[in-house]
Amino acid sequence: MEKIKTVIFGGSFDPIHIGHLSLANEVVNSRLADEVWFMVSPQNPHKEQSRLSDENVRLQMVKLAVEGNDAFKACDFEFDLPRPSYTINTLSALEESFPDREFILLVGADNWEKFDRWHKHDEILSCYKIIVYPRGNSDIPELPFGVTWLSAELHDVSSTQIRALVADGKSISGLVPAKVDEFINRNNLYK
Repeated sequence: MEKIKTVIFGGSFDPIHIGHLSLANEVVNSRLADEVWFMVSPQNPHKEQSRLSDENVRLQMVKLAVEGNDAFKACDFEFDLPRPSYTINTLSALEESFPDREFILLVGADNWEKFDRWHKHDEILSCYKIIVYPRGNSDIPELPFGVTWLSAELHDVSSTQIRALVADGKSISGLVPAKVDEFINRNNLYK
């Protein structure tokens, strides 16, 4: 039986925005995967923990953003894993828990440039397929076997920018799904 191709799109998603969703749509529409799981990272080893919103708050925003899309899933799998969340540990645990799936890692070009600094990066490369998407002004050299470049049109939006707009009392309409915008307002986030 053919395994379900499942892309793991890890991130802080603080908050999730239209750029994230557009990228996930591109992955599915390009037939690189059957599903995209938005893996909310409770603690990214490369980011400062104190600046992140509560992981359950971020998960709730992702759930609202993917509601009604059968190809997308809000995922809290890393919440029960040891921290910090190293990608190789997450992928291994996912593989064990979901043997009917082939897991593929989605990373931005900015992270791909630093991939050799990731914990057990060589093991990730030898065991899993990777999709790299454009991000920033990253210049991507020839990619190794098992790594695919996704030519995707990116939205000029970031979670940092959205948090700053909210803090300044400005509208984020159109930058995040309407339900996420309502959730941010209702819960007084980023003020």
